[in-house]
Amino acid sequence: MSQSIEVLNLRTQRDFQYVLKMETQMKGLKAKFRQIEDDRKTLMTKHFQELKEKMDELLPLIPVLEQYKTDAKLITQFKEEIRNLSAVLTGIQEEIGAYDYEELHQRVLSLETRLRDCMKKLTCGKLMKITGPITVKTSGTRFGAWMTDPLASEKNNRVWYMDSYTNNKIVREYKSIADFVSGAESRTYNLPFKWAGTNHVVYNGSLYFNKYQSNIIIKYSFDMGRVLAQRSLEYAGFHNVYPYTWGGFSDIDLMADEIGLWAVYATNQNAGNIVISQLNQDTLEVMKSWSTGYPKRSAGESFMICGTLYVTNSHLTGAKVYYSYSTKTSTYEYTDIPFHNQYFHISMLDYNARDRALYAWNNGHQVLFNVTLFHIIKTEDDT
Repeated sequence: MSQSIEVLNLRTQRDFQYVLKMETQMKGLKAKFRQIEDDRKTLMTKHFQELKEKMDELLPLIPVLEQYKTDAKLITQFKEEIRNLSAVLTGIQEEIGAYDYEELHQRVLSLETRLRDCMKKLTCGKLMKITGPITVKTSGTRFGAWMTDPLASEKNNRVWYMDSYTNNKIVREYKSIADFVSGAESRTYNLPFKWAGTNHVVYNGSLYFNKYQSNIIIKYSFDMGRVLAQRSLEYAGFHNVYPYTWGGFSDIDLMADEIGLWAVYATNQNAGNIVISQLNQDTLEVMKSWSTGYPKRSAGESFMICGTLYVTNSHLTGAKVYYSYSTKTSTYEYTDIPFHNQYFHISMLDYNARDRALYAWNNGHQVLFNVTLFHIIKTEDDT
């Protein structure tokens, strides 16, 4: 803009010289008219010719004057824009001067701490709404599982990826969601046993999965690279005896929430209906069980939030959370919470308490659903 103004200024000075010249000629014309008025008869012919010549000289100045007016207006606009820009730059400079990087960083950390303190005051809540999904990645077969550890530290955002529901024992690890999306593996684990289904869970640094063709639950430590515990889940159906609606050896579903580690399955003793068992995370011993009246084979998927099991009515389009069972009150209710099954076939749906989100495997797409919970706010007086 400064260069443009300089050019326009030079043009304006040039045009200004034309204007001065024209002013002189105008004064001369005024004097000629007076002479004509005084002696119009004797000098008419001579002065008329001179007048015509002067007018011919003035005609080229008309477009010059028009251009001068335009340039003057443009210069005014440029000056106004420069004033506005200077004000903005001054404001930015004042902001930068007021807060250095370290101070801004501390303010962000303080805000983050306050937000986390606020989140801690939110006790367990009731599921009200599911929104999304957000597609994180498209990879693998139609069936699989991906997850993060709900008990991991804030700086630990590792992702584990287990493709297919059978005939596989390779777990892929990524240091972050970003690495997962880009495909930058940090490590792979070759499990000692093949898994069954897609309903595994990572909890407190260990992978819990159902051993293929059995009702045995395996606890495998990623850090130690070995099995820490294994236990048979008594009476639990396996190998497509009581799977979810989509099959895939999904008889035993392992999951975690704010309360702890859970197993969801069905037994002949409960007529094929869903049984919920709370597990000891170290020994895999069943601490307590609840028998529901919902047929396992009629459930699309299920997940636990705050000790309540939520069951979907299908794994296909139009699926919704249709049934819930509270282990706190040992009561159930029918619900109607729809969610968008974007890729038409869900083979894994698990809640992560740290992220407060549902991780899903949707027909070869790894997606996230946001959940809205009805919370009770804890106060300082609560015990």
